[in-house]
Amino acid sequence: MALVVTPPRRLSGTITVPGDKSISHRAALVGACAVGDTVIENFLFGADCLATVRCLKALGVKITGDNGTLTVHGRGLAAWREPDGVLDCGNSGTTMRLLLGLLAACPFFAVLTGDRSLRRRPMDRVAGPLRAMGASVWGRGEGSRAPLAVRGGSLRGIDYRLPVASAQVKSALLLAGLFAQGPTVVREPVPTRDHTERMLRFFGVPVEVDGNAVTVPGGVTPLQGRFLRVPGDISAAAFFLVAASIVPDSEVTIRDVGLNPLRTGVVDVLRAMGGDVRVVPKGEWNGEPVGDITVRAAELRGTVIEGSLVPRAVDEIPVLAVAAAVARGKTVIRDAAELKVKESDRLAAMARELRRLGARVEELPDGLEIAGGRPLVGAVCHGHGDHRVAMALAVAGLVARGTTVVRGARAIGVSFPGFGGILHSLRVE
Repeated sequence: MALVVTPPRRLSGTITVPGDKSISHRAALVGACAVGDTVIENFLFGADCLATVRCLKALGVKITGDNGTLTVHGRGLAAWREPDGVLDCGNSGTTMRLLLGLLAACPFFAVLTGDRSLRRRPMDRVAGPLRAMGASVWGRGEGSRAPLAVRGGSLRGIDYRLPVASAQVKSALLLAGLFAQGPTVVREPVPTRDHTERMLRFFGVPVEVDGNAVTVPGGVTPLQGRFLRVPGDISAAAFFLVAASIVPDSEVTIRDVGLNPLRTGVVDVLRAMGGDVRVVPKGEWNGEPVGDITVRAAELRGTVIEGSLVPRAVDEIPVLAVAAAVARGKTVIRDAAELKVKESDRLAAMARELRRLGARVEELPDGLEIAGGRPLVGAVCHGHGDHRVAMALAVAGLVARGTTVVRGARAIGVSFPGFGGILHSLRVE
């Protein structure tokens, strides 16, 4: 499947984007641990979140819904049963890591696998501390790669310092810690997205945060099902924030977007580059701040993306690399080695494909150096089986002279099935 993009005269309109992928995963998983119905409005029915739903159903959890609303008919974690077959997480690292944390508390045997890309991703960061909590976890080869086998049971809380900032690993340990004897403390090198902490608080868990340390008590009383509404995904919105910034004379408003401060790095980066980005807060949904974002075209300039800013913009770096290629001056991205072990090596993929479009990009050991301002020229590009790379290249095609073809665009369905249609709706010819 290929996506064909040509430059429009400008982009204009008001849109909404799909529900936040990270929050959708967590809502389904926590709801499956609760007793009673958890109704999730604006759930993301993308391939990754549907992998979580599929695995939960295989564990005996009843789940129904369509048209953007998912209902998890929870009976508590104690009602989960040993699956008859292997749990297929597809391309979803969030599914595999967070589910592994919950399975560590279940007294039965389960095997998790995924597609070829997911089977290459290291899982020892979560398997190691779960073993320290008392679970048995086996992985394949160096790095504990999938397929993973787990036999859970009686867990004990631990005080664990993450060697690398990872919201997925943190979340897996916090979820396991709910069912452990004694508290579980996870210490981060820098703060990462805190959707799990907010979700648990919304379900009544007394989560404590002290600096970079997050603590959950063990042996919590059974959670009760809740109604919640998932904000629009700022990672999905990011493609239109950049697109409207770089296509001349554009103005786009995105409504009801999640504004979690640990996810709004893309807004800060665009503003640092001279972008015209206006945020209007509208309150909270289930403990998550929500608002509207309006962006107008602006002449961008190079910047530096590094340090604590990286975890706040880690999923947006591919499209921010496109902004950097168009901007005047040099942009340097550092401290982003984690992008090498995503659905693709996103640093290498973006460097290769932006050069194909005529940009000047040098790959660094932990980032990219982009000399912006050179006109882009349409070309045939490849998405590398990575939804964020494919969408970033489509945005680049909006300002590349001629026609840009993004092959492998099927991967976009992982997080944003309607991306092409929304992009087309904003075009003014």
